[in-house]
Amino acid sequence: MAQSVPSFDELMEAAQRSAVHLEMRDHYGVGDEADDFSDWLRTGRRDADPASEYWAPWVDMVSRAVARGVVVRRARIVSEPVTDYIRYEHAGTVVNVVAGEQVRWLSRQRAVDLMLPGADLWIFDGSQVLFNHFTAVGNWGEPPMELRTEPGIVEQCSDAFEAVWERAIPHDEYEIH
Repeated sequence: MAQSVPSFDELMEAAQRSAVHLEMRDHYGVGDEADDFSDWLRTGRRDADPASEYWAPWVDMVSRAVARGVVVRRARIVSEPVTDYIRYEHAGTVVNVVAGEQVRWLSRQRAVDLMLPGADLWIFDGSQVLFNHFTAVGNWGEPPMELRTEPGIVEQCSDAFEAVWERAIPHDEYEIH
């Protein structure tokens, strides 16, 4: 059953043990990164400064979570050869790692036999799943997020994430194809 959704920041700040993120799209078109992505397409340079205006809020939030003992993991399932957007994400992932995230990549071909949820998601402390809904062009959907706490849904999503994580390649070993 859908519930009212606390903000992402509230969920991350409340996390005590774990925050895991499963990303499965080859392109996102969310407004808050449009300028940075356009700049990268034009110049090939990505903002990778953890203290920049773009990154600092994220780095601060993740760093605080990690400092209080939260394990933050991100798994990305990608088509290969990768899209320009995935190249852009890969170029910025160093900042996620600096903030304290563990990041892994899995080619879509290696995920074909996994049962995966229909939307990207975050799982907080193994008890809450925050589904991220996107439009066909990758912008936030309506509603943009949906929080689910039913034990069966949480378990299915947690199992899916762990199956991806087990097969995925750590960021520092993943080569863009």
